[in-house]
Amino acid sequence: MKIEAFQVSEVFNLKKFRNEYTNQPLIANNSELFYRNEEGNFFYLFSYGVVVFAGFNDLQKSELIKYSKNFAEKEVDGKYFDDFTVNIDPLVSLNIGYDSITIAELTDNIIQIIMLNVGQSVALDYYEALSLEIFTNSKKLTEELEAVGTLRSSKKDLLKFIGRTLNIKNSIIDNLYIFDAPDIVWENELLERIDKGLKKNLDLKMRYQDIDYKLKIIQENLTLFTDLLQNRESTRLEWIIIILILIEVFDIIIKKII
Repeated sequence: MKIEAFQVSEVFNLKKFRNEYTNQPLIANNSELFYRNEEGNFFYLFSYGVVVFAGFNDLQKSELIKYSKNFAEKEVDGKYFDDFTVNIDPLVSLNIGYDSITIAELTDNIIQIIMLNVGQSVALDYYEALSLEIFTNSKKLTEELEAVGTLRSSKKDLLKFIGRTLNIKNSIIDNLYIFDAPDIVWENELLERIDKGLKKNLDLKMRYQDIDYKLKIIQENLTLFTDLLQNRESTRLEWIIIILILIEVFDIIIKKII
């Protein structure tokens, strides 16, 4: 069985999707919806904008992605994609490779854990790209500060950059709870081994740490840029006050001379 995951948007309205979609989910909460159709295929929707398919053909995937966009906020392009193969071999208890897993039998819980991890991997791809974007832009400003000793950007451009950075940063932080393992993992040794093995092979922890490291640097830079902006405004106000005082002094002098 082929597992395929897509980052469709930044957010899915799962409550609205569940109310309007005809099938009943196997799992439903504020962060995820897990479905199995009549053919025994599965799809998984996550609040952070990822949809994962297991066993669906291209037409079915395309139709469901199109339908899911009705419940999406801030759509992203289709370049964030990952796939994973599930092999069934009764003679193998568990074997996890780079892009595949071999197990003795396939249950709903096992397919859920596999789809969950592949979906998290795609989400990390997206968040890595977002964090790299704001990290690169932040670095350009710090390099400008080093080269000329000041920020040449206008107040409006700096505020737009800070706003964009904070929005991306908040989006990443809001959704990095995705690494919490579901309760069923703690109740079943095989599921726990599958979950830990997939997280290790997909480098989820390492990639998360890289994003977290970038976010900390970005936070420090944002603090610096905010301080510089406030100092710039304070300096401007000081000059305005000085100019007004000078105008008043000149006015007094002129009146006395006259």
